[in-house]
Amino acid sequence: MSDISADSPQRSSNRSSNRSGRRRRGGGDSPKKPFLAAQLEWGAVTYLDDPTQPIDPDGVEAIHDASMRILEEIGILFLNDEALDILKTAGCEVDYDTKRVRMDRGFVMQAVYRSPAQFTITPRNPDREITVGGRHVNFGQVASAPNVMDLDRGRRVGNRADYQDLLRLAQAYNCIHMNCGYPVEPIDIHASIRHLDAHYDMLTLTDKVIHAYSLGPERIEDVMEMARIAGGLTNEAFESRPHMFTNINSSSPLKHDWPMLDGAMRAARRGQVVIISPFTLAGAMAPVTLAGAVTQQNAEGLAAVALLQQVRDGAPCVYGAFTSNVDMKSGAPAFGTPEYVRAMQMSGQMARRYGLPLRASNANACNAPDAQAVWESLFSLQGSCTGHANMIYHAAGWMEGGLSASFEKFIIDCEMLQQIAYTNRPVPISADDLAVEAIGAVGPFGHFFGADHTQERYRDAFYAPMMSDWRNYEAWEEAGAVWTHDRANAAWKQILEEYEAPPIDPAIDEELCDFVARRKEEGGAPTDF
Repeated sequence: MSDISADSPQRSSNRSSNRSGRRRRGGGDSPKKPFLAAQLEWGAVTYLDDPTQPIDPDGVEAIHDASMRILEEIGILFLNDEALDILKTAGCEVDYDTKRVRMDRGFVMQAVYRSPAQFTITPRNPDREITVGGRHVNFGQVASAPNVMDLDRGRRVGNRADYQDLLRLAQAYNCIHMNCGYPVEPIDIHASIRHLDAHYDMLTLTDKVIHAYSLGPERIEDVMEMARIAGGLTNEAFESRPHMFTNINSSSPLKHDWPMLDGAMRAARRGQVVIISPFTLAGAMAPVTLAGAVTQQNAEGLAAVALLQQVRDGAPCVYGAFTSNVDMKSGAPAFGTPEYVRAMQMSGQMARRYGLPLRASNANACNAPDAQAVWESLFSLQGSCTGHANMIYHAAGWMEGGLSASFEKFIIDCEMLQQIAYTNRPVPISADDLAVEAIGAVGPFGHFFGADHTQERYRDAFYAPMMSDWRNYEAWEEAGAVWTHDRANAAWKQILEEYEAPPIDPAIDEELCDFVARRKEEGGAPTDF
């Protein structure tokens, strides 16, 4: 563990090489085509297809009614005295001894409907603004993994160098729209100041939307201030619209803890986005039935939304869904399962019932970037996208049930994300697209390879994957028989070599450094060690 230091943060954003000494090509080296030269352009992704709805309207109302019964009859524990006072003043039934709060359904629904159905989040670079809600979907990289892995060095404890490299990958890929947290925990930075160095890196190595952890007053307040400084904003301008977001998890079943409630209320008070994601694993922290697990998720999430609307009317909230199941043989969490697919689709139905944006995740329980990791992730993405999730956490790089971030998996996932984005492009049906004249010219005995219609369009007629190898077996074998995970290994190294930091005003960078140094001198955030 590193010592607490008041030194200025590492100005890593302007380095021409990364931690392992890899440098951009130059001198006599033959030019190499940039790996991401042909990636899809930066831009909004919107769902083309309608959402999948596995339950009928009566089923939606049954889950709603059961959730309201939980809030009215059973109640939710709010382990935060300020939250209890706010809810008591709002007319809820509050037992201060047990911290249990019961809410009338009319109160809950009045509050929930005050939260906006759609909003934007504007980071320090306004060109990277994202829209949350409606048919919009935004992908974020893996977050909060304690370990990191790659094929060269294996699995290891998270550290700042790997944390920075994963941020560089997130910045380089246009299919990554937001930073969902620390892609891996930089454990080598002391916990009291970790948020300062880590968010300095996030704000300088990327210019995309950032996340702050709700883990007590100091961390969330510090990061909101850093986001304000990075955007060159006054307090009034910062609080007038969302510029960042936080995520809180209930401690299922039926409990919201002190630090996350504290952070959520602080973010809401300043007009920043709060995602509420109950940790409802069916068979462990929630009922074994999907209907029961989603009902509990619904009650826990709506209770927090109702609280935050008392803190600030119209506070932007997101309906977070993390309902999956456990392996009933071992008790281990399982992800990318058929149950997870249906839970995300059902969650989408509930979120739309309340007019709230939806957050889901690309999750898997695999220990290596192999076929299992891909099929579980693809199922997770299927459920998230067909449920019309607006924010998809852990979309690139998640491994091992969230315990590891993988460099190779990051690359593989981004290929899938690009294909999802491309698939959701509108299909043109003009006279030229219908190609009747071309079909007539080719006739029943020709082919379309040499047709003018093909020659005019072939360069960009189809999606061109960056990771697929479409050569026949003999050509593939002659070229070295490189498997997908090995191609991904070479790809992330090349992307890091080609990485260029997004520009930042030197005066703003200096102000950020001064803030970090001052907060370090003040001790950062209290810890138990």
